[in-house]
Amino acid sequence: MTDHRVADHYRRFAEREARGVSAMYERWALGVADDPAVLDRIGTLPGIKQQPNLVFAAARFLGAAEGSYDEFRTWLLEHWGSVAPVVLARSTQTNEAGRCAVLLPVLSRIEGPLALIEVGASAGLCLFLDRYSYRYDTGADVIPIDPADGPSTVTIQCRIDAGSVPVQLPDVRWRAGIDLTPLAPGDHATREWLRALVWPEHDERRRRLDAALDVAAADPPTVLRGDLVESIDRLIAQAPADLSLVVFHSSVLVYVAEPRREEFARRMRCRPDVTWVSNEGEPVLPRVTQRLERPSRGRTVLAVDERPVAFVGPHGQSYESIEP
Repeated sequence: MTDHRVADHYRRFAEREARGVSAMYERWALGVADDPAVLDRIGTLPGIKQQPNLVFAAARFLGAAEGSYDEFRTWLLEHWGSVAPVVLARSTQTNEAGRCAVLLPVLSRIEGPLALIEVGASAGLCLFLDRYSYRYDTGADVIPIDPADGPSTVTIQCRIDAGSVPVQLPDVRWRAGIDLTPLAPGDHATREWLRALVWPEHDERRRRLDAALDVAAADPPTVLRGDLVESIDRLIAQAPADLSLVVFHSSVLVYVAEPRREEFARRMRCRPDVTWVSNEGEPVLPRVTQRLERPSRGRTVLAVDERPVAFVGPHGQSYESIEP
């Protein structure tokens, strides 16, 4: 019997996330929502594995053509025996270097040098925000920020209010991450999976991903395999004591069960030696949500120690300060 919750999930994804962002994913998700045969197959997956992003990426990873829903449906039903194991083995570890553009306005104002810990680091691309180039568009001007040794092979563009443009790149002296399944940036299969997670029409994001993977592969960061709650204190203890320590994450806690999410937040509150930077959807961290004076309208909420500071594009494409 078709699970209508899965249909509703795919319809919401089409209307709230894919619309205006990926025409193909919107078509596919709306098609799935009205397709009992496909819904029945997706319904056999564990709840956390039913995500449209994950199912669609697994199909594309295995060779599904980027075309109409009817073409996708035919391919998916024929290859479901191969798709389901990939969905079960993989996760939406989207490693979006573009999010560095919305982290930078905060990190550039913290007195350094810095030590960085990223929770849900995937291949660690966001740990190298000091090695990328940025082009901040204020509407009146485009302000470039480059590493001291010249423009990077990775250039990230972001719309921003003039008062929030970063003043400089931070001086990062130590960097590490945590992930349940760390990815090696130099591994071919890793690259192909991360490319599949980028939405179909987003060719510029794919090019930037390739360049950022090259940067990370040249100097792979330490990414500890482990659960964020069980591992965070151990990794914090490894950070050099003479550096300003920042723990950050982007669109990670949404995939963590609420009790574990709250335990992680509690641990961060108990660390006066850490600056906690979160970039999550509006409902994810209740103490952040309670301080919002207006809705995020599909953007994620950037917060420092649970104080909301900006609404930002999910892939780092925009930054709107909401501080007084």
